[in-house]
Amino acid sequence: MANQSSSSYPILCASFNQDTSCFAIGTKDGFKIFDSNTGRLCYERAIGAFVIVEMLFSSSLLAIVGAGEEPSLSPRRLCLFNTTTGTALRELNFLTSILAVRMNKKRLVVILQDKTYVYDINSLGILDTIDTIPNLKGLCAFSPSLEGCFLALPASISKGSVLLYNVMDLHLHCEIDAHRAPLAAMALSSNGTYIATASEQGTIIRVHLVSEATKSYSFRRGTYPSTIFSLSFGPSTQLPDILVGTSSSGSVHAFSLGFSMYQRSKRSGSFLGSIIPGSVTDALDPAHHDVLHNASPAGVKSYAVIRKVDKVADTSTSEIVACRATISIITYNGYFQEYNLSINNQNEFLWSLEREFKLLTVISDDAISS
Repeated sequence: MANQSSSSYPILCASFNQDTSCFAIGTKDGFKIFDSNTGRLCYERAIGAFVIVEMLFSSSLLAIVGAGEEPSLSPRRLCLFNTTTGTALRELNFLTSILAVRMNKKRLVVILQDKTYVYDINSLGILDTIDTIPNLKGLCAFSPSLEGCFLALPASISKGSVLLYNVMDLHLHCEIDAHRAPLAAMALSSNGTYIATASEQGTIIRVHLVSEATKSYSFRRGTYPSTIFSLSFGPSTQLPDILVGTSSSGSVHAFSLGFSMYQRSKRSGSFLGSIIPGSVTDALDPAHHDVLHNASPAGVKSYAVIRKVDKVADTSTSEIVACRATISIITYNGYFQEYNLSINNQNEFLWSLEREFKLLTVISDDAISS
C-alpha cells in the first residue's frame, strides 16, 4: 500500500504531554491544545501551519515548528512559545529542517536528519551534539523521567538497531539489535526501563530491558506486513501492564505484558513450558495480543497512548484478577477516540468505546462565552 502523506489530512501533527493529561495538534491553520480527560479545547492559535507542537507537562511552554508555508514559519526554526502571554520566549535556528523535538524539565532535544542536539532547557546552552545515521523521518523515543532519561535513535539504515543515549548524564548507554529490517516505530516506558520497537516489516513487536539491553518479550502483530504508526506503554513505574500500537491497517493492537508474566509462571510448571523460552512462546501465543479492527480508515495515520491503567484485585485473595486501561487515539483525519480495555487474568480482552468527537469542530469556552 502506498504511503499517504499526512499533509492530505487536516491534522499535520499530534502529541500528548509527558503525563498524557493534555494533547496538542498542529493543523494547516495553527495549533490547538486539549484536556485529555474532558476533551475541552484549552488553547488555540491560528497563525499558520505547524508540523511540530510539543508540550512541557501542563506548563505554558510549547516547542513549535512551522510547516514552511510562509517565511516566518520556517521548518528550520524552533520557537519556544508561552501560551500565557502568547509570545515567543526564544528561537533556535538550524541549517536543516527540524524533524522532532522532545523535552523534560531539564533537557530539550532537537532532532535533525543527521544530527541530534541536546540543550539545557533553562539556559538553552548546548550540552552535546550526536552525529546520527540519516534519519529522514525523525524517528526517536524519549523517556521524560529525570532518573532514567533516555533517548532512542535509529543506529542503522540497513537493519533495526537502536542507539540508546542517556540524556541526563550525556553518554551513550548501549546499542540494541532489535530487528533485521530498518526501524519504523519505537517507544520508551515513562521511566526508561523498557523500549518497544517495530521494523518496517511490522510483523513483530519486540520489548527490551534497557539497563541490560536484553530482550524481554517478542509479540507477533500479524502475518502480513503493515506500517506501525505508533507504540505506547502503559504508565506503570514497574513492569508496564500493556503496550499498544497503531498500524496502517486501521487497527489498534494491544499486547499484555504484566499479565503474560502470570501466564508464563503457570506455563513454566508444564513440560512444554520448561523447554521453550518464554520470549519464544510469547511470540507464538495469541493470548497476549488482541486487535481492535477498523478504529480508523486504512492508511490514515493514527497515534494511540495508554493514559491510565487500574488494577482490580480479588478481595478474598488480593490477587490481581483484571486490569482496565484507558486508551486515547488521535487520527490524522481529525478524530479523537477513547476506549476502555479490560484484560482479565486469563488474557481475555474486552474493548468499549467511551467517547469520540471531531477535533476541528470543538469550540473553546472563551469562544462560547463571547
